[in-house]
Amino acid sequence: MKQTIFERFPMAYPFYVLAVVSIGYVLGELGHYLIGATSRAVATDLHYGDIACQLNSTEFHLNQLPVQCSSANSSEVCLSLELNGTKYCDWSYNGLGLDYQILAGPAFIAVFTIMGVAIGFAADKFKRVRMLTICTIVFSIAMILTGTVTEYWQLVVLRMILAAGESGCNPLATGLLTDIFPEEKRALVMSIFNWGIYGGYGLAFPVGRYIPQLNFFNAGWRVTYYGAGVIALIVGFITWLTLKEPPRQAIGETANNQSEKKVTIWRVIKDPRIIMLCVAASIRHCGGMCFAYNCDLYYRQYFPDYDLGWWLFAVTVGIGSVGVVAGGIISDKFVAKMGIRSRVMVLAVSQIIATPTAFGSVYFTPTWAMVSLGVSYIFAEMWFGILFAILVEIVPLKVRSTTVGVFLFFMNNIGGNLPILVEPVSKAIGYRESLYIFYAGFYGISSILFLFTLCLMEGPKPADVPATMPNKHLSGVDNVVFTTADERGLPTITSMVSNTRRPTLRDSRM
Repeated sequence: MKQTIFERFPMAYPFYVLAVVSIGYVLGELGHYLIGATSRAVATDLHYGDIACQLNSTEFHLNQLPVQCSSANSSEVCLSLELNGTKYCDWSYNGLGLDYQILAGPAFIAVFTIMGVAIGFAADKFKRVRMLTICTIVFSIAMILTGTVTEYWQLVVLRMILAAGESGCNPLATGLLTDIFPEEKRALVMSIFNWGIYGGYGLAFPVGRYIPQLNFFNAGWRVTYYGAGVIALIVGFITWLTLKEPPRQAIGETANNQSEKKVTIWRVIKDPRIIMLCVAASIRHCGGMCFAYNCDLYYRQYFPDYDLGWWLFAVTVGIGSVGVVAGGIISDKFVAKMGIRSRVMVLAVSQIIATPTAFGSVYFTPTWAMVSLGVSYIFAEMWFGILFAILVEIVPLKVRSTTVGVFLFFMNNIGGNLPILVEPVSKAIGYRESLYIFYAGFYGISSILFLFTLCLMEGPKPADVPATMPNKHLSGVDNVVFTTADERGLPTITSMVSNTRRPTLRDSRM
C-alpha cells in the first residue's frame, strides 16, 4: 500500500495542521475586520450611516485648501468649495455612524460570544475536525454572500452568520493543536496560531483599501468578499479532506480530592480575583476593539491625502506579532518562575507603557502617529497571552474550560459592545477626542485595574514536592496551553475553598 507524504514524514504533519488551521483563522479574522476598511464604499452603495463633506481629490493636499471639507455642514456649502475652478469636496456617506458601529460591534459580538461558548462545550463531545470544517464553510459562504447584498439588513444578518462560523475557529483549533503538539512546544504553537488575529486584521487594510480600487469585474468592494470567501471555502475543504481527528489527551485528576468536588463554576466566577481580572480585561478589550474598528476610518478622515494602508498593515502584522510572541516568551520563560503576582505585574506595566504611545497614535500627524502606534503595539499586545496564563493558573482543573468560556463571554460582550459609545461621544466632542477616551484612555484604565488585581493575588507557596520533579503518572495533556497552579503548589480557588488541608503536588496529579 502506497504511503502518504505524512506517513513518510510524520514529523511534518503537526506543522501542516498548524498551517491549515492558522490560515483558516487568518481568513476568518479578515472577514471580521474587513468591514472597517470597506465601510465607506459599502455605505455609499447601500446608503447607511452618516453623510458628511469629504475630500474627493488626490490632486490637492490639505494645506493647499482654502477651506477644509470637514468644516462644511451642508451639501450646498460642501459642493460650492473649489480651488482654481476645481471642486474638491463631495457630500457623501463616510462609512461612520450608529449603523456602522452596530454592524462592527453588537451584530457580530453577540452571536460570536454565545456561539463560542456553545461550540466550546460541543467540542468535548463531537469530532473537532468535522466541526471546524463546518464552521469554516459557514463563515466562507457568509463572506461570499456579503458581496451580493443590496440592503443594510442583509449585511447585518450575514455578519451574524459570519460570527457564528468564525466563533468555532479558536476553541476547536486550540483543542486540536494541544492534542497534537507536546507540552514544551505548546506555548509557541499557540502564539503562532493566535497571530491569526493580527494577520487577518492587518490584511484588512491593503485588501479593503486597494483591491476595490482595481474594480475587478466591475464589482468594486464586493470582489474583496468574493475572493476572501472563496479562498476560505477552499481551506474548509482542505481541512475536511486532509486533517484527521487526534486522540484526546487529558491529565488524570484525583477522584479523592473532596475539596475540588465542592468547587462549582458559580463559586469560581464569584472569586474577587476573577471578577477584577474580567473587568480589567473587558476595559482593555474595549480599547483594542475601538481602535480596530475605527483606525482606518479615522486616518482616512483626518489625513485623506496620506495613504497609510501599507503602514497599518506593517505595524499590525509585523510589530503586533512581536508583541504577541514577546508576551508569551516573558510569561512562559521568566514570569512563571516568580509566581502569578509577577504575571499580573508584567500585564499591568505593559499596558501602562502602551497608553501614552496609544494616545500619540491618534494625536500626532501620520509619520509620528505610525511610530507611536508601532511602539504601542509592542507592549499593548502582550496582554492576551499573559491574561489567560493567569486565568488558567488560578482556576481548578475541574472547571477550567468552563471558566475560560464564561470569562470570554463576558469579556467579549462588554469589551466588544462598548465601542458603540464612540458614535454618540464623537457627536458631542469629536471623533478624535472620542478615541482618546475609548482607545488610549481605556488602555490606561485597564492598567490601573490590573494593578488593583495584583493586590488580590497571593504569592507562591512552597510545594510539598519540588515542582520540577518529573511526574510518572502523567498520561497526557489537557486541551489547554498552560500548567495550572494546582500542579505547581500555587494558590487556587480550590485551596481557598478547603482550608482543612492544602492539596499537595501529588494530590493534584493522582
